Amino acid sequence: MSDVTVWLNPRCSKCQGAEQLLAEHGVEAHKIFYLDTPPSRVEIARVVDLLGGDPRSLLRRNEPEADGLEDADRDAVLDALAAHPQLIERPVVLVRDDNGTDRAVVARPPELLLELLAG
Repeated sequence: MSDVTVWLNPRCSKCQGAEQLLAEHGVEAHKIFYLDTPPSRVEIARVVDLLGGDPRSLLRRNEPEADGLEDADRDAVLDALAAHPQLIERPVVLVRDDNGTDRAVVARPPELLLELLAG
């Protein structure tokens, strides 16, 4: 694999677990602290597409800003994720393999990233 990026929150135990698993497997990932450097709407939409197309797959439903988004359309959810990055579920692991194929997973539990790394 040629490139691994992780969107994470350093205070999150799942993110810490993902970082530990990556280190244990000798993977150096580019870390994006998404609350400090929020992804753009375009970047979020790209990840959503890699996850299967439903932006709710990235939505932290327990946040107050998520109220009403469960039944909202794709654009409304993407807009909310871009405007309120705390709504983004984490950690998000992105992999570009040696063939240039991009894949993504919300690593909850962190062990899900191992399937992504395995190809």
